[in-house]
Amino acid sequence: MDNLIRLQYLEAMGIDVWMPRVSSHVGQSLSFDVEPDADNVEHESSESVQTSWDILQAEVASCTKCALCETRTQTVFGTGNKIANWMIIGEAPGQHEDEQGKPFVGKAGLLLTEMLRAVGLDRDEVFITNILKCRPPGNRDPKPDEAESCSEYLRQQRALLKPKIILAVGRIAAQTLLNTDAPLSKLRGKVHELDGTPLVVVYHPAYLLRSLLEKRKAWQDLLLAVRTVR
Repeated sequence: MDNLIRLQYLEAMGIDVWMPRVSSHVGQSLSFDVEPDADNVEHESSESVQTSWDILQAEVASCTKCALCETRTQTVFGTGNKIANWMIIGEAPGQHEDEQGKPFVGKAGLLLTEMLRAVGLDRDEVFITNILKCRPPGNRDPKPDEAESCSEYLRQQRALLKPKIILAVGRIAAQTLLNTDAPLSKLRGKVHELDGTPLVVVYHPAYLLRSLLEKRKAWQDLLLAVRTVR
């Protein structure tokens, strides 16, 4: 059934039958195996990294750096593989994310999942988070001081994960990460760099749900990210 849904998504973007072959190849090129611990030093290092993740998540959960702590249900730290090659960064939690404590749930989240599957990736193979860790009231755009309050958390997440590529999802995420006010149309379609890590910009799934004709551009951006991470 998952494969059928993926094919339906590709068809909606106008991708022809040659894509399953590319998707299969991409899935193989993006897969990675975690080697068993070579010795006690490596094992201790892995434990230390996990401890750092746990400490950081606890800090985020108790954060009171900005006023969003007064209106949130819970923080949304991020989910996925903490040794992933891909780091997906969105804008901020919405209502469903605030309720469930997970990023990109609801219809936009389902579409993001299918976008990833279309290039051979499952959600548990990537790490997904947001610029903000708390939901802005009414799902309004993040304020600069709110993004600044969360910036160190995101920096530490990037440092711990050490991704091979960052996918900036949506205009606000892209502008914040790249420190620019350029429109998304000018940011997509090229490979940027964030502290030495390649970064590709893609349309937000919520926008794609309203603008179906842009799905082909989103697919092109995903393929650009795939080529970059190889």
